[in-house]
Amino acid sequence: MIVRTAALTKRYGAFAALDGCTLEVREGEIFGLLGPNGAGKTTLLRTLLGYLAATSGSANVAGFDCGTQSLEVRARTAYLPGEARLFRRMDGHQVLDFFAGLRRECGRAEAARVADRLGLDCSRQVARMSTGMRQKLALAVVLATDVPLVILDEPTANLDPTARSIVLDLAREARARGRTVIFSSHVLSEVEETCDRVAILRSGRVVHEQSIDDLRRGHRIRADLQGPFPGVPAEFAGRITAAATGERVVLETEEPLAPLLGWLSTLPLAEVRIEPVGLQAVYDRFHKSA
Repeated sequence: MIVRTAALTKRYGAFAALDGCTLEVREGEIFGLLGPNGAGKTTLLRTLLGYLAATSGSANVAGFDCGTQSLEVRARTAYLPGEARLFRRMDGHQVLDFFAGLRRECGRAEAARVADRLGLDCSRQVARMSTGMRQKLALAVVLATDVPLVILDEPTANLDPTARSIVLDLAREARARGRTVIFSSHVLSEVEETCDRVAILRSGRVVHEQSIDDLRRGHRIRADLQGPFPGVPAEFAGRITAAATGERVVLETEEPLAPLLGWLSTLPLAEVRIEPVGLQAVYDRFHKSA
């Protein structure tokens, strides 16, 4: 595991921004972090980088303690903060020159290639760039830095749909080169499309963790019956959840559909609809009523 946290807690007085947060991120995967504002995502990322000191618990990156060995952690990490600050008097080329000179891991030619791919005009002064253009410039610096771990906090914020798609492609390409990407986002469709695993945070805790492959195996079946619902047979007990209201039933399962369809065909069906569960439904279990 390239990232491990155990009971990681960060308190500000009585308020817990992180509250016993435990997770693991594997090498060479894109790991999604989900949660509403205030769930603890950014606090977690800043604690991993050593910018914040944990109140209790532990965290390490690539075998280095995030609190006592933060320089070693940051040497192996490229970080895009949610609100990147850049030198406003520089133009884009000068910003790329600066960061390439600051870190030997940041390839100047690669940064220019990423910027060009994102459609960024680097001749413009940062002060005259739009928010989206500054985001592209920061992404070019981060994604051109050859380190084992890339942390992206809301990387597609303020970007148009074309640029968003390119950023997702770049994240996948980083994974293909053996790098690990932590992808924090509010955009569920991007996480579902790009990530290998996802963790959902609520009030500073990891309340759910799941692989996207497992998620894609899940289905919801909505059926209108011409009679009462007889219940789930014993052979499917524990493998299907059912919620029935009169002659309407909603079933959810992560099991293969073929055996289930045989049983469904024995019911007095008036109408049936089958759809993937999707990340939105999983997320709503933990946050819709929050």
